[in-house]
Amino acid sequence: MRDRVSDPHASAVGPIVLTPPAPGEVAAPPLGIAVPAPLRSVGPQKLTGEALYTDDLVFPGAWSGATIRSEEAHARFLGLEHDPDVAWSKVVGMTAADIPGDNVVSVIIDDMPALVEDEIQHHSQAVALLAAPDKATLREAKQRIRPITEPLTPVFDPLESDRQYAAYEISKGDPAVAFEAATLIVQGEYRVGHQEQLYIENQAMIAEPRPDGGITITGSMQCPYYVHSALKRALALSDEQAVITQAETGGGFGGKEEYPSVIAVHAALLAQRVGKPVRMIYDRHEDIASTTKRHPAIVRYRSGVSADGRLIAQDIEVVMDGGAFCTLSPVVLSRGVLHAGGPYECPNVHITGRSMATNTPPNGAFRGFGAPQVGFAHELQVARIAHELEMSPAKLRERWAYREGGTTPSGQVLRESVAAHAVLKQATEAADYGYVYELSRQTRAVRWGQAAEAGAGFNSPRVRTASGIGIAMGWHGAGFTGRGEVNMASTAGVELGDDGIIRLLIANTEIGQGTNTVMPMIVAEVLGVDASEVELAPVDTSIVPNSGPTVASRTVMIVGGLVSRAAARLKAIVEERSGGQFVDVYRQDAATHGATRIDQQYESEVEVDFDEETYTGDAYPAFGWACAIAKVEVDLDTGEVRVHSVVSADDVGRVIHPLLAEGQVEGGTLQSVGYGTIEEIKMADGRYLNDRLSTYIIPTSMDAPDIKAILVEAPFSGSPHGAKGVGELPMNVAAPAVVDAIHDAVGVWITELPATAERVLAALESEA
Repeated sequence: MRDRVSDPHASAVGPIVLTPPAPGEVAAPPLGIAVPAPLRSVGPQKLTGEALYTDDLVFPGAWSGATIRSEEAHARFLGLEHDPDVAWSKVVGMTAADIPGDNVVSVIIDDMPALVEDEIQHHSQAVALLAAPDKATLREAKQRIRPITEPLTPVFDPLESDRQYAAYEISKGDPAVAFEAATLIVQGEYRVGHQEQLYIENQAMIAEPRPDGGITITGSMQCPYYVHSALKRALALSDEQAVITQAETGGGFGGKEEYPSVIAVHAALLAQRVGKPVRMIYDRHEDIASTTKRHPAIVRYRSGVSADGRLIAQDIEVVMDGGAFCTLSPVVLSRGVLHAGGPYECPNVHITGRSMATNTPPNGAFRGFGAPQVGFAHELQVARIAHELEMSPAKLRERWAYREGGTTPSGQVLRESVAAHAVLKQATEAADYGYVYELSRQTRAVRWGQAAEAGAGFNSPRVRTASGIGIAMGWHGAGFTGRGEVNMASTAGVELGDDGIIRLLIANTEIGQGTNTVMPMIVAEVLGVDASEVELAPVDTSIVPNSGPTVASRTVMIVGGLVSRAAARLKAIVEERSGGQFVDVYRQDAATHGATRIDQQYESEVEVDFDEETYTGDAYPAFGWACAIAKVEVDLDTGEVRVHSVVSADDVGRVIHPLLAEGQVEGGTLQSVGYGTIEEIKMADGRYLNDRLSTYIIPTSMDAPDIKAILVEAPFSGSPHGAKGVGELPMNVAAPAVVDAIHDAVGVWITELPATAERVLAALESEA
């Protein structure tokens, strides 16, 4: 177990100390603390190979499906050309004309067709579908058919696009006047590229015709009700005719939020036409080439600092590349804009954001959801200001970071659960940042000179590597933005069956983050039973209510609250009619009274006042806070960056399951290190060039730094157990900490992610 600090103001990492609930906080047993937390419920099956993923499932008589895709980024679709020598009678094909419902994959706006009708908008866009009774026949057919097209002029640069998905503007104070008073103004442009989710299991769906004319979908996904909605539209089905079930899912990271709707609709169309089950399983090449990625972004900053070192003005512009279709671009941009100011108090702020369309594959959800893009920018901007002021980057952040009572750019007053200084303190102490930074400062001029010499001619025999330390802070709004949760009105259920079994009914999926372990713990604690006595109902839309998507670090905070309240209501009913403690009487109560099911719909525990038109007010119920410190070594000959260690202190509210929370921090940190150093998507003419595991490089166990996770607990009163979410927060801080460490090592600023060896070497050479 890594370190956990229950008191956010504790001076040092020490033994676990439980804090009493803050005023207004719902008192609850200390889950996962008072007793050993259970092991992950799905762990043994995955370790032994017993877990059955979509491609492991057997559907007798199933056909295989495939997608015919465009080889051009922008073109007019004229039809299909096929080889007459192929036995096409054995193959079923479909185009847009064959879709029985609306030719759309419904997400936020209806701009993405299931299949191209007349205009291709991006490379690898689906133009037709094929199905065959065996893979060999399907493979041959796919190779002998191609789209007939007429090229159109594509747009690849979001700054050159005239098509906009969303735009937001936030203002606070009077930045123009404040800039006039500033004694230091620092400007910068920062760029981040795509990032591939690279989940272990590829996109996979099986569609099976139903006797009622509908379709059952079984597959790998995060959001069953997203798929449910898309299926109804495209196939003209009723609620009952569209049934979505989750199979074992090998990771998601946002990549299985919206895209599974696409492959599910394709498989369902074929299954409906064939009248048999149809399997669609992407290989890795098709998965990378066709699916959504993290949005690239351009972030421009202008920061004004007063004579006494206060941050007094910020002017920020965020431009995101949405790709060919909208997907989730408006909400990704929204979170990016709301987080662009960073975790720092500033009285005068102006932020604009726009998401633009290009003729590249659509971008979508990815862990962090817009915050990592702006997080890199605002942290590098702070690092550059600290350099200009000749001030410790940690000391500057200590001065600027939000405190309770601070006001965000949207005008939200941070009334509670503000742990910016706590995470900063815990991270700097654990990494011994003050001592290491001062030691580095004393030798910095010499090292930078040697780095410049090496970069100039590679002739310096004295030093071939340089080490550095870097720091970054971040924040992450918990749950959906503004009134998102209120508008969604999610529902979760707890049932005491007539068989005496306690069942948890939620649509939230297990994708490796521990949902199936933590949620029964929450119910069990409320009912006073062991977690092993709580059974999870299958994630099946014909069985479980719509408890909302498995995204935005909302599962424990929001859905955990729903099941907690449902369990409390169930407990009260059983105890009232049976006259005893729930744990003693529930089985007899079930035998006497039959099944009792309690469904709980979302009701906000805190007042949320957010204006969607002006983007002012309470953007999130609460924020999580993080600080990362990275130590790196830079090879002066090659520019290669080796990350030796990362300390990440993360405030996640109340920790429900320490081991799972630590795993989330460690995983998010490593993913962020990859984002910051080596994960680069290369493109040409709107096409991904490195769409293989051999060419898209991610950190392996050999590259992984030593990661020290520190869990800081600043409980949030609006969550039944004080939890605020953990999955996304660590993603926001490691990458900028690494880039700051590169500057500390060799004296160059890398303003574009990832900081590849090529970019570092080019920066060294330009400084020489």
